[in-house]
Amino acid sequence: MFTGLIEATGQVLSVEERAGTMRIAVSAPGIAERLKTGDSVAVSGVCLTALDLEPGRFHADLAAETVARTSLARLAPGTTVNLELPTPAGTPLGGHVVQGHVDATGTVVTLRQVDPNADRAIADWWFEVEIPEQLRKFMVEKGSIAIEGISLTIARWDGRNVGVAILPHTYAATNLHTLREGSPVNLEADVLVKLAVERKQATPTFELTVDYLVANGY
Repeated sequence: MFTGLIEATGQVLSVEERAGTMRIAVSAPGIAERLKTGDSVAVSGVCLTALDLEPGRFHADLAAETVARTSLARLAPGTTVNLELPTPAGTPLGGHVVQGHVDATGTVVTLRQVDPNADRAIADWWFEVEIPEQLRKFMVEKGSIAIEGISLTIARWDGRNVGVAILPHTYAATNLHTLREGSPVNLEADVLVKLAVERKQATPTFELTVDYLVANGY
């Protein structure tokens, strides 16, 4: 389990195509040294397994499902990725529950500085992402969403686009500053909202009918 609080960013060193799958190498000083072979690590919101560890870097294999469903299919050497290690049991949650199981990709609509005249180092940003249709039922204003593995609060939901406010630290310390309009981003809906929606859909809807009234003595 993750919380969506990005610990560091890394740089993709290489991408190797493997008959529908991929292997990537990621430069991650400070993160790689804390990993053991087989450990989980979230790469831009995707839970991967660390392999072939070297000083300051790790490798990971991407299954065909991961390639098909996430933005990692578009990785290239030099791409900046967000990194987070799993949250130890008992650790306070600073973000929200993030599984690292990406539901789909969205598309960046806008990422703009709120005050164009402000110093970029202290400026807030407004970030909008178009949400694919299958995830729209899980979007709740003031609820949570993980975008590129970052735990964010939905500030605005218009039925198609999610809008979130980005603090200066988040903009600078994650890969958000590398994104452009049209960029694909990994999305993971809040698991608690998904459970609530799915439970509601599974509950039979009661319909008051004449047959029901007659059968019950009315």
